[in-house]
Amino acid sequence: MEDESSTGFPLVLHAEADPSRLGGTAICGFSTVGSVGVIATSHLISALKLDVMGTVLHPQFPAIALIHDSVPKHPVRVYQGEGIGVFTSEIQFPNEKDIYFAETVLQWFTKGGFDRLIVIDGVISNDLGIKEEGELWGVSSNKKGREQLENAGIRGIQQGIVSGIAGYLIAEGERRGLDVTALLAECNPMYPDARAALIAVEGVSELLDKEIPIQDLLDDARNIEERVREAFNRAQKTALPAPNEEDDDDDEVQMIF
Repeated sequence: MEDESSTGFPLVLHAEADPSRLGGTAICGFSTVGSVGVIATSHLISALKLDVMGTVLHPQFPAIALIHDSVPKHPVRVYQGEGIGVFTSEIQFPNEKDIYFAETVLQWFTKGGFDRLIVIDGVISNDLGIKEEGELWGVSSNKKGREQLENAGIRGIQQGIVSGIAGYLIAEGERRGLDVTALLAECNPMYPDARAALIAVEGVSELLDKEIPIQDLLDDARNIEERVREAFNRAQKTALPAPNEEDDDDDEVQMIF
Protein backbone atom coordinates (compact mmCIF):
# COMPACT_ATOMS: atom_id res chain seq x y z
CA MET A 1 0.00 0.00 0.00
CA GLU A 2 1.31 3.46 -0.95
CA ASP A 3 2.52 5.61 1.91
CA GLU A 4 0.02 8.42 2.49
CA SER A 5 2.79 10.96 2.98
CA SER A 6 4.20 10.25 -0.50
CA THR A 7 1.14 11.42 -2.46
CA GLY A 8 1.38 15.15 -1.72
CA PHE A 9 3.43 17.93 -3.26
CA PRO A 10 6.63 19.21 -1.58
CA LEU A 11 6.34 22.20 0.75
CA VAL A 12 9.48 24.36 0.77
CA LEU A 13 9.97 26.71 3.72
CA HIS A 14 11.12 30.26 3.04
CA ALA A 15 14.50 31.34 4.41
CA GLU A 16 12.92 33.72 6.93
CA ALA A 17 10.23 31.26 8.06
CA ASP A 18 9.94 30.47 11.77
CA PRO A 19 8.63 26.88 12.16
CA SER A 20 8.29 27.37 15.92
CA ARG A 21 5.23 29.55 15.28
CA LEU A 22 3.25 26.70 13.74
CA GLY A 23 0.12 25.38 15.42
CA GLY A 24 -3.41 26.47 16.25
CA THR A 25 -6.14 26.45 13.60
CA ALA A 26 -5.30 25.69 9.97
CA ILE A 27 -7.43 27.16 7.17
CA CYS A 28 -7.23 26.35 3.46
CA GLY A 29 -8.92 27.64 0.32
CA PHE A 30 -8.46 26.97 -3.38
CA SER A 31 -9.43 28.49 -6.73
CA THR A 32 -12.58 26.45 -7.16
CA VAL A 33 -16.24 27.36 -7.77
CA GLY A 34 -16.86 31.09 -7.45
CA SER A 35 -13.25 31.51 -6.22
CA VAL A 36 -14.75 31.52 -2.71
CA GLY A 37 -11.86 29.69 -1.06
CA VAL A 38 -9.03 31.76 -2.52
CA ILE A 39 -10.82 35.09 -1.96
CA ALA A 40 -11.55 34.19 1.67
CA THR A 41 -8.02 32.97 2.43
CA SER A 42 -6.44 35.96 0.68
CA HIS A 43 -8.54 38.25 2.85
CA LEU A 44 -7.56 36.37 6.02
CA ILE A 45 -3.87 36.68 5.12
CA SER A 46 -4.23 40.43 4.60
CA ALA A 47 -6.63 41.23 7.45
CA LEU A 48 -4.70 39.22 10.04
CA LYS A 49 -1.30 40.29 8.68
CA LEU A 50 0.01 36.74 8.40
CA ASP A 51 3.63 36.02 7.47
CA VAL A 52 4.55 33.83 4.53
CA MET A 53 5.88 30.49 5.75
CA GLY A 54 6.50 28.43 2.63
CA THR A 55 5.69 27.57 -0.96
CA VAL A 56 4.35 24.40 -2.57
CA LEU A 57 6.47 23.52 -5.62
CA HIS A 58 6.38 20.79 -8.24
CA PRO A 59 7.80 20.42 -11.78
CA GLN A 60 4.26 19.88 -13.10
CA PHE A 61 3.12 23.31 -11.90
CA PRO A 62 3.03 26.11 -14.50
CA ALA A 63 6.04 28.44 -14.44
CA ILE A 64 4.29 31.58 -13.24
CA ALA A 65 4.76 34.42 -10.77
CA LEU A 66 1.85 36.37 -9.30
CA ILE A 67 2.69 39.98 -8.48
CA HIS A 68 1.30 41.45 -5.24
CA ASP A 69 2.33 45.01 -4.30
CA SER A 70 5.34 44.73 -6.65
CA VAL A 71 6.46 41.45 -5.02
CA PRO A 72 6.51 38.25 -7.17
CA LYS A 73 5.15 35.11 -5.52
CA HIS A 74 4.52 31.49 -6.38
CA PRO A 75 0.79 30.71 -6.69
CA VAL A 76 0.55 28.07 -3.92
CA ARG A 77 1.69 29.31 -0.51
CA VAL A 78 1.27 28.83 3.23
CA TYR A 79 1.16 31.57 5.86
CA GLN A 80 1.34 31.65 9.65
CA GLY A 81 0.30 34.01 12.42
CA GLU A 82 -0.35 33.66 16.13
CA GLY A 83 -2.44 30.51 16.45
CA ILE A 84 -3.55 30.46 12.81
CA GLY A 85 -2.11 29.12 9.56
CA VAL A 86 -3.45 29.56 6.01
CA PHE A 87 -2.89 27.46 2.89
CA THR A 88 -3.93 29.14 -0.37
CA SER A 89 -3.73 28.47 -4.11
CA GLU A 90 -4.29 31.42 -6.43
CA ILE A 91 -4.54 29.52 -9.70
CA GLN A 92 -6.82 26.67 -10.69
CA PHE A 93 -5.44 23.20 -11.25
CA PRO A 94 -7.06 20.21 -13.02
CA ASN A 95 -9.37 18.07 -10.88
CA GLU A 96 -6.89 15.22 -11.25
CA LYS A 97 -4.64 17.08 -8.79
CA ASP A 98 -7.28 17.33 -6.05
CA ILE A 99 -6.08 14.36 -3.98
CA TYR A 100 -2.44 15.48 -4.24
CA PHE A 101 -3.33 18.96 -2.99
CA ALA A 102 -5.53 17.53 -0.25
CA GLU A 103 -2.70 15.26 0.90
CA THR A 104 -0.32 18.24 0.85
CA VAL A 105 -2.72 20.14 3.11
CA LEU A 106 -2.93 17.16 5.48
CA GLN A 107 0.87 16.89 5.66
CA TRP A 108 1.13 20.61 6.48
CA PHE A 109 -1.67 20.24 9.03
CA THR A 110 -0.27 17.21 10.85
CA LYS A 111 3.44 18.11 10.73
CA GLY A 112 2.65 21.69 11.74
CA GLY A 113 0.95 20.53 14.93
CA PHE A 114 -2.38 22.21 14.19
CA ASP A 115 -5.45 21.37 16.28
CA ARG A 116 -8.12 21.63 13.59
CA LEU A 117 -8.49 22.32 9.89
CA ILE A 118 -11.15 24.55 8.31
CA VAL A 119 -11.69 24.17 4.56
CA ILE A 120 -13.42 27.05 2.76
CA ASP A 121 -15.21 26.34 -0.52
CA GLY A 122 -18.24 27.37 -2.53
CA VAL A 123 -21.41 25.56 -3.48
CA ILE A 124 -23.40 26.60 -6.55
CA SER A 125 -26.56 28.54 -5.77
CA ASN A 126 -29.89 27.55 -7.30
CA ASP A 127 -30.50 31.27 -7.87
CA LEU A 128 -27.71 32.71 -10.02
CA GLY A 129 -28.70 36.33 -9.49
CA ILE A 130 -26.84 38.75 -7.24
CA LYS A 131 -28.03 38.36 -3.64
CA GLU A 132 -27.25 40.43 -0.58
CA GLU A 133 -27.59 37.36 1.65
CA GLY A 134 -26.44 33.81 0.97
CA GLU A 135 -26.45 30.53 2.82
CA LEU A 136 -23.49 28.99 4.64
CA TRP A 137 -23.37 25.27 5.33
CA GLY A 138 -20.90 23.24 7.33
CA VAL A 139 -19.87 19.63 7.74
CA SER A 140 -17.29 18.26 10.16
CA SER A 141 -15.34 15.03 10.49
CA ASN A 142 -16.08 14.58 14.19
CA LYS A 143 -18.66 15.23 16.88
CA LYS A 144 -16.70 18.11 18.39
CA GLY A 145 -16.63 19.93 15.07
CA ARG A 146 -20.35 19.38 14.51
CA GLU A 147 -21.09 20.82 17.93
CA GLN A 148 -18.93 23.85 17.11
CA LEU A 149 -20.90 24.40 13.91
CA GLU A 150 -24.16 24.23 15.82
CA ASN A 151 -22.92 26.64 18.50
CA ALA A 152 -21.80 29.06 15.77
CA GLY A 153 -25.24 28.98 14.16
CA ILE A 154 -23.94 27.38 10.95
CA ARG A 155 -26.31 24.95 9.26
CA GLY A 156 -24.97 21.41 9.21
CA ILE A 157 -25.33 19.16 6.17
CA GLN A 158 -27.31 16.06 7.11
CA GLN A 159 -27.32 14.25 3.75
CA GLY A 160 -25.52 14.96 0.50
CA ILE A 161 -22.22 14.90 -1.34
CA VAL A 162 -19.21 17.20 -1.02
CA SER A 163 -16.83 16.82 -3.95
CA GLY A 164 -13.30 17.95 -4.70
CA ILE A 165 -10.57 18.84 -2.22
CA ALA A 166 -13.05 19.77 0.52
CA GLY A 167 -14.83 16.43 0.23
CA TYR A 168 -11.60 14.45 0.36
CA LEU A 169 -10.33 16.38 3.38
CA ILE A 170 -13.43 15.89 5.53
CA ALA A 171 -13.64 12.20 4.58
CA GLU A 172 -9.96 11.64 5.36
CA GLY A 173 -10.38 13.62 8.57
CA GLU A 174 -13.07 11.19 9.66
CA ARG A 175 -10.94 8.18 8.66
CA ARG A 176 -7.76 9.41 10.37
CA GLY A 177 -9.45 10.84 13.44
CA LEU A 178 -8.59 14.46 12.58
CA ASP A 179 -10.69 17.54 13.33
CA VAL A 180 -11.61 18.81 9.84
CA THR A 181 -14.52 21.14 9.08
CA ALA A 182 -15.70 22.36 5.68
CA LEU A 183 -17.49 25.70 5.32
CA LEU A 184 -19.46 25.83 2.06
CA ALA A 185 -20.81 29.23 1.02
CA GLU A 186 -23.60 29.54 -1.53
CA CYS A 187 -22.10 31.28 -4.56
CA ASN A 188 -22.51 32.27 -8.18
CA PRO A 189 -20.03 30.33 -10.35
CA MET A 190 -20.14 32.92 -13.14
CA TYR A 191 -17.82 35.42 -11.44
CA PRO A 192 -15.50 35.73 -8.40
CA ASP A 193 -18.10 35.80 -5.62
CA ALA A 194 -16.59 37.99 -2.92
CA ARG A 195 -19.97 38.19 -1.18
CA ALA A 196 -19.93 34.41 -0.64
CA ALA A 197 -16.32 34.63 0.55
CA LEU A 198 -17.37 37.29 3.05
CA ILE A 199 -20.06 34.97 4.41
CA ALA A 200 -17.46 32.21 4.77
CA VAL A 201 -15.06 34.56 6.60
CA GLU A 202 -17.86 35.48 9.00
CA GLY A 203 -18.30 31.76 9.64
CA VAL A 204 -14.58 31.41 10.36
CA SER A 205 -14.84 34.35 12.75
CA GLU A 206 -17.63 32.58 14.65
CA LEU A 207 -15.73 29.29 14.83
CA LEU A 208 -12.55 30.98 16.02
CA ASP A 209 -14.42 33.36 18.34
CA LYS A 210 -12.14 36.01 16.86
CA GLU A 211 -13.02 39.34 15.27
CA ILE A 212 -11.87 39.52 11.65
CA PRO A 213 -12.13 42.87 9.81
CA ILE A 214 -14.36 42.50 6.74
CA GLN A 215 -14.86 46.03 5.41
CA ASP A 216 -12.31 45.63 2.60
CA LEU A 217 -13.92 42.36 1.53
CA LEU A 218 -17.38 43.97 1.63
CA ASP A 219 -16.11 46.80 -0.59
CA ASP A 220 -14.66 44.24 -3.01
CA ALA A 221 -17.99 42.41 -3.12
CA ARG A 222 -19.89 45.59 -3.92
CA ASN A 223 -17.42 46.57 -6.64
CA ILE A 224 -17.59 43.15 -8.29
CA GLU A 225 -21.39 43.10 -8.12
CA GLU A 226 -21.57 46.58 -9.68
CA ARG A 227 -19.34 45.48 -12.56
CA VAL A 228 -21.48 42.37 -13.05
CA ARG A 229 -24.64 44.51 -13.17
CA GLU A 230 -23.04 46.86 -15.70
CA ALA A 231 -21.98 43.94 -17.90
CA PHE A 232 -25.48 42.44 -17.67
CA ASN A 233 -27.09 45.76 -18.64
CA ARG A 234 -24.74 46.17 -21.61
CA ALA A 235 -25.54 42.65 -22.76
CA GLN A 236 -29.27 43.37 -22.58
CA LYS A 237 -28.92 46.57 -24.62
CA THR A 238 -26.96 44.86 -27.39
CA ALA A 239 -29.11 41.72 -27.53
CA LEU A 240 -31.19 41.15 -30.66
CA PRO A 241 -34.95 41.71 -30.22
CA ALA A 242 -37.14 38.66 -29.89
CA PRO A 243 -39.25 37.70 -32.95
CA ASN A 244 -42.72 39.23 -33.05
CA GLU A 245 -45.18 36.39 -32.60
CA GLU A 246 -47.93 38.45 -34.24
CA ASP A 247 -46.11 38.67 -37.58
CA ASP A 248 -48.05 37.20 -40.46
CA ASP A 249 -47.01 33.68 -41.37
CA ASP A 250 -46.49 34.81 -44.97
CA ASP A 251 -43.56 36.92 -43.83
CA GLU A 252 -41.73 33.95 -42.32
CA VAL A 253 -38.72 32.50 -44.08
CA GLN A 254 -39.62 29.08 -45.40
CA MET A 255 -37.23 26.18 -44.99
CA ILE A 256 -36.70 24.27 -48.25
CA PHE A 257 -35.47 20.68 -48.17
